[in-house]
Amino acid sequence: MHTKDSYCQVVVIGAGFSGLSCACHLAKSGFKVTLLEKNDQPGGRARSYSENGFTWDMGPSWYWMPDVFDRFFNTFEKEASDYYDLERLDPSYRVKFREDVWDIPASMEEIEKLFESVEAGSSKKLRKFLKQAKFKYDVGVKKLVYKPSRSLTEFIDFKLLLGLLKMDVFTSIAKHVRKHFKDERLIQLMEFPILFLGATAENTPALYTLMNYSDVVLGTWYPKGGMHSVVKGMVALASELGVDIQYNQNVTSFSIKNREINVVNTDDGQFEADVIVASADYHHIDQNILPSEFQNYSKSYWESRTLAPSSLLFYLGVDKELPNLQHHTLFFDEDFSVHSSEIYEKPQWPSKPLLYVSATTKTDKSVAPEGKENLVILIPVAPDIEDMEEIREKYFQLIMDKLEDFTGENIRDHIVAKRSYAHNDFISDYNSFKGNAYGLANTLRQTAILKPSLKNRKLKNLYYTGQLTVPGPGVPPSLISGEVVAKEIAKDFSNFDPK
Repeated sequence: MHTKDSYCQVVVIGAGFSGLSCACHLAKSGFKVTLLEKNDQPGGRARSYSENGFTWDMGPSWYWMPDVFDRFFNTFEKEASDYYDLERLDPSYRVKFREDVWDIPASMEEIEKLFESVEAGSSKKLRKFLKQAKFKYDVGVKKLVYKPSRSLTEFIDFKLLLGLLKMDVFTSIAKHVRKHFKDERLIQLMEFPILFLGATAENTPALYTLMNYSDVVLGTWYPKGGMHSVVKGMVALASELGVDIQYNQNVTSFSIKNREINVVNTDDGQFEADVIVASADYHHIDQNILPSEFQNYSKSYWESRTLAPSSLLFYLGVDKELPNLQHHTLFFDEDFSVHSSEIYEKPQWPSKPLLYVSATTKTDKSVAPEGKENLVILIPVAPDIEDMEEIREKYFQLIMDKLEDFTGENIRDHIVAKRSYAHNDFISDYNSFKGNAYGLANTLRQTAILKPSLKNRKLKNLYYTGQLTVPGPGVPPSLISGEVVAKEIAKDFSNFDPK
């Protein structure tokens, strides 16, 4: 039994971005924090995987919204550069359309030239579009997403309400983008950042064009060594702050007395606690760990949620260099709307999938042996569909056909490391609800106070953080989620009296 002392003892479950963020903020506020991680390394979906001299980021690979990372480290009087080195990618990424290939430059001037070359007058429209997106980013990221969304009264602020009227909350991204651009490729470029947010462009509020500001203006960055370098930095910071991180601790149940959890039980031991933060899968904690009388939501509630996609991923090590790929390469050579519909509206394995390829060796030679490439290939797919090895292999062959055609190289015969990852793995590794990869969809009906609450309503000391609660899916929102929950706990337990 790991016993608590005279400090307010917090147990955080899950060492993903939100759990690490929450643990750091709580430790800074004077709480005694133990962080329990189910797996043998930190990061959650942002774990790292190595084989035959190759190292892959298993999950997130896009470093967007650098100001959110900066804010996190600055809170502790640190800089991101104290823990990892950043490089802005130029081009930001490459896009393969049906007939042509575009490199998206880091320079705003060059992006405007690209747009103008495709559609006369579009550079001026892009400036207007991004000015609106900047407003949404400034209001959305700096004001809205740092709110705990526990009550409507949080939003009763004249300036905020005035801002909300200009946020296009009730207009879809699809409509908003098409007001500005006519060329289908420009439209796809503007819509792509929301492909992973969990709804079609027709069903996603235009508020989320704030992602375009992050993409085009703030840029795409790469932390040397991969996204897991950020995790390592956060773990180092957590250790400096006194957080006790325990790995291979799979939470199995809670001991509850007087509407309070007082012990967290794992396969390996027991941990006394005054406060519990679930950074593990919200649905799993709510439906599988909590007794039914303490569950925040019903089974029917969860079944009615719209989930963001799952993913079929392949981690490949190739024993030669491959031309034509950039660090990030997006294949938009199939119909956007068809693939989106097969994820969100008529869930099935995609008939003609879009795909994304990460080749970090184009920027960072440390992640693979010399002269070789490490690839992560991702197809966004519907959650809660059948995941079988034969299906994975079918899509692998389809991917290889595309990549070999695109690079002009024989890749199949040069693969020296290969691993696939999909629904069954998300469930076994992360207890992921229906095998989703990103959390809840950012639909209007699942925004702010309409997301699952960060506080359990039936227990006095259980909170939730991460991608199934506010503010939503993605790495920066997860960092923010951890901070928001830590601040709520600091308020709620400011007068803590050890028993």
